[in-house]
Amino acid sequence: MSLCMGRFAIQTRRLVGLTKGAPVSDLRIDIVFTDVDGTLVDNDHHPIEASASVISRAARRVPLCLVSARSPEGLYPIQRQLGFEGPLACFSGAYVLDHEGNELFSSVIPTGEAVEIKQYLETDLPDVVAATYGFHDWIVDDRSDPRIEREEFYVQATSRESRDLAGTFGERGVHKFLLMGEPDSILSAERTVAERYPELTVVRSNATLCEVMSGEASKSNAVRILCERYGVSPVHAAAFGDGPNDMDMLAAVDHSYAMANGEELVKRSAARVLPWTNEECGVARMLEELGF
Repeated sequence: MSLCMGRFAIQTRRLVGLTKGAPVSDLRIDIVFTDVDGTLVDNDHHPIEASASVISRAARRVPLCLVSARSPEGLYPIQRQLGFEGPLACFSGAYVLDHEGNELFSSVIPTGEAVEIKQYLETDLPDVVAATYGFHDWIVDDRSDPRIEREEFYVQATSRESRDLAGTFGERGVHKFLLMGEPDSILSAERTVAERYPELTVVRSNATLCEVMSGEASKSNAVRILCERYGVSPVHAAAFGDGPNDMDMLAAVDHSYAMANGEELVKRSAARVLPWTNEECGVARMLEELGF
């Protein structure tokens, strides 16, 4: 069955007709954490309409938390198009907001250090392009770079051209550098940046993207913060992911699910590997099996 045919089948018969087996009624799930890219959205990184009814229904019953390397502006369109509201763990846990948009946690790279890092990236890693994020700002050197254009299309948000990190972020600091490039360049960048800045969190989100954040940033820390905020134990939490930067989140909960399209290392770190990919609405299908 083609991807398009699969989606139309889901929309016609509803997801309940495609799940395998009865709901997993003996599991108590009080909160749901899900990665976005490669997990909740399609391969163009956009929401899948067929998932909306299940996702919105689940979010009405328990906190449904998007835990992503994206900025808030890259996550709001996901929520709108899938018809729900909920907490956000942005920049891989460096900036955590509750369902009302209140800041629960923020860990930044100080602006002075960020300026030095940006200079290093420009001079020593010419094969990658670096975008800079902090709070609700996203600045780039050149919006016409195809890698920037592609990222804007994926996240449905718009960057702003500026080389002035100090003027843009002031004393607030920077939440993330996003390194974009070819797979070999990104692997090399991940290794060399981590070696040069061991105090930072440096992790690939996929083959062509690498995130550089404060050393206090992690998806597992976001899970802890949000569980505390909503009075829920990780024992009763479910998490979904596909990439290396999801592994600590999957380890932080009792009910962890790796997507069928996930990397092999990620699959080995999860309690269960789903039989469905992101394109096949794997998160929504599993949520239905869990009784949502």
